[in-house]
Amino acid sequence: MKHLFLGLLAAAAVFTSCNSSKPEYQTITTPTGTWELVWDDEFDYTGLPDSTKWSYDTDGNASGWGNNEAQFYTSGRKENAWVADGMLTITALKEAMGGKQYTSARLRTKGKGDWLYGRFEIRAKLPTGKGTWPAIWMLPTDWAYGGWPSSGEIDIMENVGYDPDTIVGSAHTELYNHVMGTQKNARVAYPDCYTAFHVYALEWEADEYRLYVDDNHYFTFKNEKSGYKAWPFDKPFHLLFNLAIGGNWGGARGVDDSLLPHKFLVDYVRVYQKKDAAGK
Repeated sequence: MKHLFLGLLAAAAVFTSCNSSKPEYQTITTPTGTWELVWDDEFDYTGLPDSTKWSYDTDGNASGWGNNEAQFYTSGRKENAWVADGMLTITALKEAMGGKQYTSARLRTKGKGDWLYGRFEIRAKLPTGKGTWPAIWMLPTDWAYGGWPSSGEIDIMENVGYDPDTIVGSAHTELYNHVMGTQKNARVAYPDCYTAFHVYALEWEADEYRLYVDDNHYFTFKNEKSGYKAWPFDKPFHLLFNLAIGGNWGGARGVDDSLLPHKFLVDYVRVYQKKDAAGK
């Protein structure tokens, strides 16, 4: 499925193969440079998510994750996170568990995939319906500058079911965050984001990071070079995928229980780092 999908990048981008034993996406060239694959999960297996690459994040279940979310995130449970037919499926169910009325999954690469800078590509199809809140995002691995938001957060993709056509990309730092109402973000319309797959991408470099949908560049967050309060993005971060139900944003207009279960489908995850001028 993935190896036949060659329309990821815009016409200006060129795919090249390092050699016949490596996949065609091993090295890619985009308008911003040449990138070498360093980590991926193509989900070409059946079972629970690969434990060498993914773990389950359940630490915030009791507190509602700081967002008053309504789901209980499970661990190692195929009903909520399962790989089959070439993709990862995160499923939110209407069922009571852990004092919550819904179950779902939140996966992360912490300690198994942590990076400073790179290009991150995730091909996914989103759920929709009042109350859904899927996200593809990154958090700091070591929290070097302190707790949230001081050490930063990169939101590659967020979507809420009551605003189903809208993809939101954001930056959160000590100076710029939604609690203070100073967050930096952008929105882009994709009316078929819940009926078709799209590639959600981040290009993160020392001077800025850029967000894309299908190589449509729609948001840039720049390094002001004024210190960590504005730019904490000089430390390793890891990836997270989750499907929340309800919460301060996702549940702002309620949850329609008649629409559950919801499924968040991920076709692949690819992480690249930039080659230098010498091609290394």
